[in-house]
This record gives sequence, structure tokens and C-alpha cells, in this order.
Amino acid sequence: MSAVEPRASMSTRGPVLIIGTGLLGTSLALALRAAGVEVQLSDTSPTSLALARDMGAGVPHDEDSPEPQIVVVAIPPDVTADVVVAQLVAHPHAVVTDVASVKERVVAEVQARAGAEARRYVGSHPMAGRERSGAAAADSDLFAGRPWVVVGQDSASEAELVIRNLAVDVGATPVRMDAAEHDAAVAAVSHMPQLIASLVAARLEALGESALALSGQGLRDVTRIAASDPRLWSAIIVGNAGPVADLLRQISADLGALIEGIEAAACEPDSPEHTAPGVVHTIAPGAVGAVTDVMARGNAGRARIPGKHGGAPRRYAEVQVLVPDAAGELGRLFSDIGAAGVNIEDFSLEHSAGQSAGIALISVLPAAAQGLEEALDAQGWRVVAG
Repeated sequence: MSAVEPRASMSTRGPVLIIGTGLLGTSLALALRAAGVEVQLSDTSPTSLALARDMGAGVPHDEDSPEPQIVVVAIPPDVTADVVVAQLVAHPHAVVTDVASVKERVVAEVQARAGAEARRYVGSHPMAGRERSGAAAADSDLFAGRPWVVVGQDSASEAELVIRNLAVDVGATPVRMDAAEHDAAVAAVSHMPQLIASLVAARLEALGESALALSGQGLRDVTRIAASDPRLWSAIIVGNAGPVADLLRQISADLGALIEGIEAAACEPDSPEHTAPGVVHTIAPGAVGAVTDVMARGNAGRARIPGKHGGAPRRYAEVQVLVPDAAGELGRLFSDIGAAGVNIEDFSLEHSAGQSAGIALISVLPAAAQGLEEALDAQGWRVVAG
């Protein structure tokens, strides 16, 4: 690799050695290379390494490579500690971090095995990812605007600063947590949702084609992350077993109460309530309350999810537009929205199987909704009443 000076605004200085050319490792490498930072790559899979190299993520690391200033270990959590310890020995002047989504076990093992050298280790975890894995899914903007947890307990302050700067340089926002706090948090916001999405999607395996044809956006939203890599997630969940198990027990209790309430309302199809003329069916006590309780708590929980750019959640108006399934139509819609001077706060597209059009759901500030509807109507779009 030819010497390239990093941008003046960059604090990170290379070479940066990235071990593991999956989604996170390759995305980080692409972001650093785009800023002019020298990147070296290492992977046990020659094919994965070659793909990342060919994507422009860096050059393979070998015995003749210059000594790295930073080593980033981007491999599954069940093997992370071993590699971190090995890298602390192999590169005695480098700051070493990892990006595994489990921290307490990794940090404890590194500190127990690396001794004083563990001062150069800073555990970290960028809260970024997608359901697709591998270098082919990498994106240099993957970390932009995302939190990047920095676990600096017992690390040298100068080493922690290096990793905080690394996060900032690729567009992330450093968030300091201790390892146990991090693991409890990601169990709730990442690990448990992954399992629930997979449980819901698993119910679809035996569902008939006619039933699946009725699938709407709600099912797609709930099950999107169920397409994730089972091998990687097995290592993650096992590595964070305690916090995840605690949450699943709480969900199990909620499910038990919900099932008990719903079952009380169930009637056999041939029961007198259904067959006797003039008989008014009475809803069993507790049934409505059980459903209302879980829905209301769900509403309250969802309202607490941070809004755009990590700020307080905001309420947006939703403009619905029918979009023909044809090349260029979605681009034309975005162009017309821009011409109307309206900023899109969020966007999704509902598209039922076999249909020739989809419904674009455009979230905008409430004050802009009516003007946008009028502008789009004037451009010939069919605005659907919400």
C-alpha cells in the first residue's frame, strides 16, 4: 500500500491492523481507508481476506508489515479473548481493542491472562450491524451516527483515548460503560430482540402458502433480523447467557399471563354461546385486561426508544403515497418531496406480494404533512388517506 496521509481532522494514525474481515471488520477498514488511514487485514479464511482486500479495505498483514499502532479484533466473542491476548504479546507497543458484542467475559479473561499488558487493551462495541454478514455486506458508513461503547475499566487512559478517537473518526459517538452494564444493556436492546424475532419467524416454517401470501409489513418488520447468522448469534447469546436468560424469564412470565387471559376467552365452535339463538356471548373476565396490559406496556416501552440522531423521541405525521412498481418511480417520489422543501424524517415501503404498486410511508414533521400531501397530489401522485 502506498503511503497515504490521513485527513487533517483524523486523530487515528495507522497502521491499523484489523483481525477478522466480516461485516464489522471490513466496514471499519473501509471507513479508515476512505479517510487515508493505512489498514492491514488478517483473517483465518483466505477467501474472506481476499474479498476484503479486493473491496479496497486494506492489504494483508504479514511478517514484513510495519508494526500497527492499533489492533482491532473483529471476530466472534467465543474466541475473542484468545486473540486479544495473542495480539498484546505480538505487538507490544500497540493499543488493542475488540468489537465483540459481549464484554464482561472477554474483559475478565484478558485481564486475568495478560497481566500488566492488559493496560493496553480497551474493550469496545460499536452498536452497528445488519442482518447480513460478511465482507460483502460491509459499508464504510456503517458506524455513522451510531453509539460505540468503550469499556475502559483498568485500561490506561491514553489507550482509552485512542479507541475513543477511533470511534469518532468513523462517525460514531463514544459511550463509556463498564462491562457488566454493557452486557445487561445489549441483552435488552439487541440480544433478546434477535431471539424473539427468530421465535416469531420459526412459527412460519409450517405455515401454508395461502396464509403466507397475506403477510404484511408488520410481519416483515418483526422478522427482519431473523435472517441473521445462526452461528455468530449462538456465540453471542451463550457469551451473554445470564442477562439474556433473565430477560427471557420475564418475557415468559408475561406470556404466561397473556395466555391465561386469552384462553379464558376461548370457546369451542360448537358451544351453546355460538349455536343457541338469542344468546349473547359474554367475554370472560380478565381477557381484555390481559391483552390491554401487554399492549399498553408495549406502547410505553416503544415511546422510550430514542428518536432521530439519538435524541428524544418525536412524533411525526405519516404521509402515505401509492408508488407504482416501475423503474425510477421511487426516485421520482424522493425528487418531488425534495422539490416541495420537505425533509424526510423516516421512510418505509409496504409492498404486498403480487401487487403492482406499494405504499410509501413518509414520516415528516406534523407541520409539513398537509403541504406535502398537496404538493404530491399536484404532481400526480395518489396520496392515500391515513
